[in-house]
Amino acid sequence: MGKREVDDRFKKFGTVSFTSITKVNDFVTKLEEGKVSGTCCKGCGKKYFPPRADCAECLSREMDWFDVEGKGILRTYSKLEFAPIGFEADLPYSIALLDYGDYKVFGRLDSSIPDDEVKVGMEMTTATNVLSNGQLNYIFKKA
Repeated sequence: MGKREVDDRFKKFGTVSFTSITKVNDFVTKLEEGKVSGTCCKGCGKKYFPPRADCAECLSREMDWFDVEGKGILRTYSKLEFAPIGFEADLPYSIALLDYGDYKVFGRLDSSIPDDEVKVGMEMTTATNVLSNGQLNYIFKKA
């Protein structure tokens, strides 16, 4: 019996990677390709972000990928002055929720956006980002 190869691509995602193996490891490959992607159920059409391997709506395991594209609406945000363990060096940073209609994306605001330019209701885009340590994530930019 041959040695089984471990697919641990997900350890490359985020400032601190708490999960190294998941059923949606293609998420990291898509980030490497410059795409932020979610999953869509082939059965009922429900879209998920972050991506899921199984549909919570109809329980199907048949999922496709879709790219987070276009403009989302900033629904809420919060500037963090304190952070969980592993994120202290990032402070301060802002987390936010963008509404794309069929799905929502939770993430960080681009740190180069001045605080006085951030407004609930503004249009933003979601973009891939490479951190200083080579890890991958995504951020929200002004549209």
